[in-house]
Amino acid sequence: MDEAQARDILRAAGLPRSAELIALGENAVFAAGELVVKVGRDAARAPELWERAEREVALAGWLAGAGVPAVRAAEPRARRVAGHPVTLWHRLPAAVRPAEPADLAEPLLRVHALPVPEDLALPRRELLGGVERWLRLAGDAIDPADAAYLRERRDGFAQRAAALTPLLPPGPIHGDALPRNVQVTADGPVLVDLETFSCDLREHDLVVLALSLDRYGLDPAAYDAFTAAYGWDVRAWEGCAVLRGARETASCAWVAQHAPANPAARAEFARRVASLRAGDPEVRWYPF
Repeated sequence: MDEAQARDILRAAGLPRSAELIALGENAVFAAGELVVKVGRDAARAPELWERAEREVALAGWLAGAGVPAVRAAEPRARRVAGHPVTLWHRLPAAVRPAEPADLAEPLLRVHALPVPEDLALPRRELLGGVERWLRLAGDAIDPADAAYLRERRDGFAQRAAALTPLLPPGPIHGDALPRNVQVTADGPVLVDLETFSCDLREHDLVVLALSLDRYGLDPAAYDAFTAAYGWDVRAWEGCAVLRGARETASCAWVAQHAPANPAARAEFARRVASLRAGDPEVRWYPF
């Protein structure tokens, strides 16, 4: 789905086609007045995307009831428009400053204190679940040997992750705990982008920043501020390397889906897969 297709879906939903594009990734995200609109990919080709959109809206209501600062849905159900899930959200007030890693700590602690919801089925964190779809989307734009390598790596890490013994009690997690998924308002940090919410090892949420420290140039002082605010450093857990390896595999495959139309994505994919093949955990990766 490109921007023009996403705008056509906006129009079909009765929303302004001229809305401001905020992001174009797994979803196309637009700002339209007091609303934020998320347009998902074709649900007929990926039925799980419809279920995820429906769950995200229901989850927002559950978090509101639990008093967790998070985005709020503007409609109680996802819309199906031309085969695509479309969800509407209340637009947050303007951020008072950019989010820092430490801003994640308080909302994550509140989420990690929640019990498993009784009437909302949260999935496991299928970190590696999208690998096959992303590699198929990459097609001939990537070396088949690299695709085979990532599939083999996926299977190995999936098996190792299933055998992990956590130190924290499993339960609800955000699933993609990065500063970009927090908006700092005048009332404090608010969680955004709820589509990866899951019920799984809490350590999943903490490995994200540990990987950012190693791969994406996160300032060590910022990482230390986060671990101090949260109260624990996941790197002290022996399972950290397994979850990190799984996330690296998924992140590499995610870039591959953009390779057919984007030379920068092909270059970044090549950098990432080469570093994995070389077993070098500190080659710098760049956000894409």
